[in-house]
Amino acid sequence: MSDYPVPPTRTVRHQPSRAQIIEVDIAVVGAGISGISAALEAARLGRRVALIDAGQQLGGQSTGSMLGTFCGFYSNGPEPYRVVYGIVDAMFAHLKKADAFHLRRGRNSYIPLYQEQALVRWIEQAVHAAGIQVLLGATLLQARRDGGRIVALDIATRFGPVEVHAEGFVDASGDAALSYLAGFDCREPVSPIMGTLMFTLEGFDEAAALQLDRWAVQKRLAETGGRYGLVRRDGFVFAFPGKGHATVNMTHVKTPLDPEGYATAQAEGRAQADRVVDFLRGEYPAAFATARVRQYGFLGIRQTRWIVARHSLQIDEVRQGLKPDDAILRCSWPVELHDRPEDVHWEEFGDDHLHYVPFRAMVPQQADNLVAAGRCIDGDPAALSSVRVMGPCVAMGAAAAQALDLAGAGSVSQIDIAALQLRLRDNLERRDRD
Repeated sequence: MSDYPVPPTRTVRHQPSRAQIIEVDIAVVGAGISGISAALEAARLGRRVALIDAGQQLGGQSTGSMLGTFCGFYSNGPEPYRVVYGIVDAMFAHLKKADAFHLRRGRNSYIPLYQEQALVRWIEQAVHAAGIQVLLGATLLQARRDGGRIVALDIATRFGPVEVHAEGFVDASGDAALSYLAGFDCREPVSPIMGTLMFTLEGFDEAAALQLDRWAVQKRLAETGGRYGLVRRDGFVFAFPGKGHATVNMTHVKTPLDPEGYATAQAEGRAQADRVVDFLRGEYPAAFATARVRQYGFLGIRQTRWIVARHSLQIDEVRQGLKPDDAILRCSWPVELHDRPEDVHWEEFGDDHLHYVPFRAMVPQQADNLVAAGRCIDGDPAALSSVRVMGPCVAMGAAAAQALDLAGAGSVSQIDIAALQLRLRDNLERRDRD
């Protein structure tokens, strides 16, 4: 018999306790790519930062939804240049060193492929090295206001309640959760904008998959997808060269804002993914006869709820490439509107096209110390579909942090826009080619 000592135990009983208090300069709600950018930029400015997310992992959809592609980081044309900087320099360098980055042509631009696990490790290392206070599994319950200023957040965690007090706040929640709970007006689409449940494949013939013409695959989807019960009749398979796996983007799922609906949508997305695998096996056996799902992503959400801001970005501003006086980023990503189950409405732009996001579209009406970043800024659905991808989201996060730093204890509506643009000049003017 072993005489290994049994670890001691003790009996405990829950005792109601007061919330843990966290006091910082800037609180960022949402740890997706825009929130990560905002938090790291604020920390670089010497600000004390709290980063709060309801998930269990940093990176949001960029690491949890199996996106696998960086969209909106480059201009259009035969020789695209990068239009987003800030955290991107270090992020791309890390992914290249880890052999987790592949630059490919697409949509008249560059669309880099990346591996999610390498990205999440870079994010974790960068955030903790910056001294940012991180709360994961942290659900926002209430935002307390004093007039136009948010003063505190009430948060539930599995370890007990937390209060976060800050001078400035970034709503990078995706669903405008902070703005909504603070009582600021928000918008919702009348008809749903479809989400996507992406997944990765393994066990397929990579060489044969890389030879497939994607437009021929689109045509086959339209012709035969109904036999497999497919909802969406377009989409793509992106094989990462030399890695033996591919990212698949061929599902469409409604993304409701209620908890039961979200769980149902996640299950429906995975069911659609299984039917996509059946389609690939049946229609392209030379490449996919033995393919299997390697990993399902979390449900990817495009648009659910967003702020009512001091300016609403409109599709005509995007199409015309209008540069407002308070521009804080540039972008050339197409209109990518997922407003119906069967396919996507694309409007691609020419070689020299750039469109811009105004700072006013990031500030809720009547808010003094709150800036939105990411897919919950204000715009019509078509305009938002061209700026909600990761490149512009990184740039918005940087702009939010810089604006709150300039505002200090004052209002973001009174900051010097020229000073803000000077701080963001790389994202407005720099033209490095990778």
